[in-house]
Amino acid sequence: MSYRTQVITVFGGSGFIGRHLIRRLAKSGALIRIATRNPGKAGFLKTAGAVGQIVPFATDCADDVSVARALQGADVAINLLGVLYERGSQSFQGVHVDAASRIARLAAAAGVNRLIQISAIGADASSPSVYARSKAAGEQAVLSAFPAATILRPSIVFGPEDNFFNKFAAMAQKAPALPLIGGGKTLFQPVYVGDLADAVIAALDSDASRGKTYELGGPRIYTFRELLELTQKTIQRHRPLVTIPWSAAESLAGILEKVPVLAPALTRDQVALLKHDNVVSPGALGFKDLGIAELAACEVIVPTYLSRFIVGGKYSGLTNNAH
Repeated sequence: MSYRTQVITVFGGSGFIGRHLIRRLAKSGALIRIATRNPGKAGFLKTAGAVGQIVPFATDCADDVSVARALQGADVAINLLGVLYERGSQSFQGVHVDAASRIARLAAAAGVNRLIQISAIGADASSPSVYARSKAAGEQAVLSAFPAATILRPSIVFGPEDNFFNKFAAMAQKAPALPLIGGGKTLFQPVYVGDLADAVIAALDSDASRGKTYELGGPRIYTFRELLELTQKTIQRHRPLVTIPWSAAESLAGILEKVPVLAPALTRDQVALLKHDNVVSPGALGFKDLGIAELAACEVIVPTYLSRFIVGGKYSGLTNNAH
């Protein structure tokens, strides 16, 4: 792929998915604008490309003029904006629907050639989860304004800065037990952040992906229990896994989401999400349709970044044999 003369605007590019995607996009030679509320936090990504190739761009995605400025002269727009819980001005409606709609509408007006919208498996207008309903509403708004947009719906995304394995590894360090909400039977199909980044680039390379929706899951399906067991095995901890019935989980989440912390441990909306499997739908377009056959498995990647949670470090288990 070569976009050497093109301009790519990435909304939310300084986040977890963005930092991996931008490193891959930089190899194409394109000029990359990272549209973000806080350009200072995106400065570290400048070194992923040549001098002046990657430009953090102060953008307020709630403002038409600001978004239009970020899209001026752009050939490609990629929307990575998303929140897992609501805090202050960061609402599901504001981020997943209003901002996505604004980006699509102004991208069309600016003559942008391609738009990639990152959504999520489980996006459903009839879901009991506000998160899932907002993701579905965002998809509809994007396609209404920019019918040729490509929608990518990943399952839970894992990688060095993820909000899943890191969260439970940290919990296993401190908590006396780990919670199996609803018995831990919910199914997940975790996708490696590098594979998701490759899917974005493959979609940009394919005219056939215009106007289509792809569901992106990793090579294996796990229960929630299996993912917690994998986490504990990786960090050499063995906390009891305690089943929490749905009703008790909802009551607990109702308390936890009111605690004034940056990231709530659990919300009622997340409990509603956990009642539904997070796997690729039968017959959905996926990685293979984008020409990607080899996918990274959790067992291979997760140990490379959870080793910091092992007491004594990654090689502590080998010291007794070093005589």
